[in-house]
Amino acid sequence: MLSDVTQTTESAARDDERQATAPAAPGRPSRRRVHRAWIVAVVTFVTIIGGAAFNSLPGLLIDPLNTEFGWSRGEIGLAVSLDMALYGLTAPFAAALMDRFGIRRVVVVALSAVAAGALASVWMTASWQLLIYWGLLVGLGTGSMALAFSATVTNRWFVARRGLVTGILTAAGASGQLVFLPLCAWIVVNHGWRPASVTVALAALVVVPFVWFLLRDHPADVGLAPYGGGYVEKPAPARGAARRAVRVLADAARTGPFWLLAGSFAICGASTNGLIRTHFVPSAHDHHMPVTAAASLLAVIGVFDIIGTVFSGWLTDRFDARRLLAVYYALRGVSLLFLPMLMEPTVRPPMVFFIVFYGLDWVATVPPTLALCREQYGEDSAIVFGWVLASHQVGAALVAFLGGVARDAFGSYDVVWYASGALCAMAALMALVIRRVREPSAPVAGLG
Repeated sequence: MLSDVTQTTESAARDDERQATAPAAPGRPSRRRVHRAWIVAVVTFVTIIGGAAFNSLPGLLIDPLNTEFGWSRGEIGLAVSLDMALYGLTAPFAAALMDRFGIRRVVVVALSAVAAGALASVWMTASWQLLIYWGLLVGLGTGSMALAFSATVTNRWFVARRGLVTGILTAAGASGQLVFLPLCAWIVVNHGWRPASVTVALAALVVVPFVWFLLRDHPADVGLAPYGGGYVEKPAPARGAARRAVRVLADAARTGPFWLLAGSFAICGASTNGLIRTHFVPSAHDHHMPVTAAASLLAVIGVFDIIGTVFSGWLTDRFDARRLLAVYYALRGVSLLFLPMLMEPTVRPPMVFFIVFYGLDWVATVPPTLALCREQYGEDSAIVFGWVLASHQVGAALVAFLGGVARDAFGSYDVVWYASGALCAMAALMALVIRRVREPSAPVAGLG
């Protein structure tokens, strides 16, 4: 979260709110208006929830699709992996698309793609169609609403309270999981997988009118200054942003820290989105746990995810980010080694403890990874983090696919949990060997 909001910007925010106050009618007391930026933030929050509805679905549908069509878990996992890979690879270019064509247009097209993919899957009869609907359409749609959407809205509409808004919008994804996982699980159990797919399609479509009529690309579109700042003219559509994203990648790829950050974050994605989000429910079902119970446990992860991320940001301001990452990955790896022993038909306290711990650790890696990107790459750090985020999703994609293949080959997920625990130990070591950046004034050993 951002921590540089000063008393001066807060004062400016109050002044800006006063400027946004509606003129009073004669003989009536004046009433203060809510600044338009907060309306935009609410619409963005709801939009992210609607777009994230699909993320709760794949893990719930692996068993139903396997039963109805006879598709292997590897085939289903391949579609999920394509979705995750495109989510990550689209993200670095999403901001460039929004600069070129506007936030509203990009988000409306993205929501429509998610809805089309989810809805079309109702009529699919072959596994290659799953790749097109789930993998291609949904992957491109959700990727266009990834980190770039909330970051672009926050940067354009807010000067004060950026940290607060960033935290709220980051929590939207977890909130969507909390809302839709239990709902979709209940629908799948009681009405089948097709109504659940239609539900997430409708969730994406319902927010389209709110985006089109209430979201604006820039405060200048409605004659306002950003919240807490002075009036800024809307810049011309940017060109060349995509080329810059590629150039920054080429430069960063020549440095060792980039590969250590990308590699460790790929393992982060593998052990969260690729592993737990995709395979936890079918693995629990293998041990005769009801689907609704397993989905509810995943929803609880979303609650503690929010708490863990905020606390990790507080820790990152006070401790070495490398050591924090090493601790996070090491503890995550140990917990995965114990998970096979916790799988039972009923939910017992040890499993609840695992879920709470995993939720706290789920994206706790993000603040220290961001901090290390800033330390290593300065003004290009946001773009570098976009590529590091892409590696996160590629790691998730690989395990979403390979986890299903392993289940088909071995008849259980145990080997997947153990292998992922070992990978987390490797990520902890990678974090520890990231070199420090010397301060410009620091003496160089052996000179002078």
